[in-house]
Amino acid sequence: MMPFQQPVNTGTFFRNLFLGPGILSRLILINTLVFLVINVISQLMWLFGTEASGTDELSYIGQFLALPSDLTSLGQMPWTMITYMFTQEGFFHLLFNLIMLYFGGTIFLEYLSERKLLTTYLLGGITGAIFFVGAFNLFPVFQHVTSEAVAIGASASVLAIFIAIATYVPDYTVHLFLFGRLKMKYLAIAFIGIDLLSIQHGNPGGHIAHLGGALWGFAYAFQLKKGNDFYRIFDWFKKPVTSSHRASMKYTTSRPGNSKPLSDVEYNSRRVATQEQIDKILDKISKSGYSSLSADEKELLFKSSNKK
Repeated sequence: MMPFQQPVNTGTFFRNLFLGPGILSRLILINTLVFLVINVISQLMWLFGTEASGTDELSYIGQFLALPSDLTSLGQMPWTMITYMFTQEGFFHLLFNLIMLYFGGTIFLEYLSERKLLTTYLLGGITGAIFFVGAFNLFPVFQHVTSEAVAIGASASVLAIFIAIATYVPDYTVHLFLFGRLKMKYLAIAFIGIDLLSIQHGNPGGHIAHLGGALWGFAYAFQLKKGNDFYRIFDWFKKPVTSSHRASMKYTTSRPGNSKPLSDVEYNSRRVATQEQIDKILDKISKSGYSSLSADEKELLFKSSNKK
């Protein structure tokens, strides 16, 4: 007899997807709202006969948010380095990016924190923008379109998240319809290969931007596994440490940046504290299962297992 499974409440799923308290939901919501605002305004402008200011490919407001490849235009619109990564005008463009963001972001949050997810999204998008602008100003093949080419879409940011987690846990296995069980590392290789082979076959700027985002995701996760967290440079943005947070910070044997080496006593005391935290995590798994762990607990457990 098949066990009874609680049916999925579609309303609850979509409410959590768009209105949940986490960063992933916020990113999905922002992308969706920008898409809706652009299309509603575009429809109104068309009805009143004022949409002529836009191009056939991009609406008027879309041009204001899109990333230009021309350096002069970029200098006049520097905000587009950020806004382009939240801008989609086509429904299927938006749908594909949101599916990939949800899929990759959910796995990302199993091992890493929400703050790392947001930072990877933003810096992956910025790296994609640099690749896009750099390619159109360096390679002669793009000279005739540099003044007109623009980039929009969350793809570079989304790919940064996906490649980052595939690098961090390459053997994580997912089940895909028609393809069966695949490890994340093979999916990552497939996505990068598709972009590399597609540069000459339509939307070269988009594929180049994707590769920039992928490179950032790979570089960050590769260094993170070695214990080097690039995102520590943003620690000065953090709020003052509370007593509850301070308790969790002691569980590390790493040496703070720009400080003297730890003495044997200090190192051993921190190692004991870390082991105590790991024991608590393992006890929590035995009682409530792995899914009950927070992202920080999963990250500590993952780093500890890699050191052994």
